Amino acid sequence: MADDPSLEAQLIRCAAAGNTGAFSQLVRKYRPQVVRTAYGIVGSAMEADDVAQEAFIKAWSNLPDFRQQSGFSTWLYRITVNAAIDAVRRRRPEAPLDDALPGERVAPEEEALRRERQRDVRGAIQELPPAARAALVLREYEQLTYREIAAVLDIPIGTVMSRLSYARQLLKERLTTHDR
Repeated sequence: MADDPSLEAQLIRCAAAGNTGAFSQLVRKYRPQVVRTAYGIVGSAMEADDVAQEAFIKAWSNLPDFRQQSGFSTWLYRITVNAAIDAVRRRRPEAPLDDALPGERVAPEEEALRRERQRDVRGAIQELPPAARAALVLREYEQLTYREIAAVLDIPIGTVMSRLSYARQLLKERLTTHDR
């Protein structure tokens, strides 16, 4: 599906009326972003898939109530973030972090250092409070603007800025402490 707003609006209307084919097209379009967002918050690929499925089920169930006051993607991000935060709250603290996706070929020593650094960063992100983590993931991984993050999280832009500042400061402290 191309990025045609009128086609997307038509798909949303059809899906809201119960057309599963139209909803499937929306799922295909937005699934990568939903999974990435969920992964950034929950830190596990398997759990991110579960959260994405839950988010799409919630979106399907609530689509007739979607009033298009915000964009569909904003609405879907909000559902995803809430589902991911709920998943983090339900989980046991000892849930392991998955390894990062494989990257380009480098020397084994460099690869080991890179993986260790990625684990450290993911671990530090997972230690952030859920609200700060959600704002950071939406900004740094999904590249949303402050205005878009505010809409997704339903908070003022000033709160987005303070959560991002807080998240970055905590990450810096945790990663600096770990490097010593």
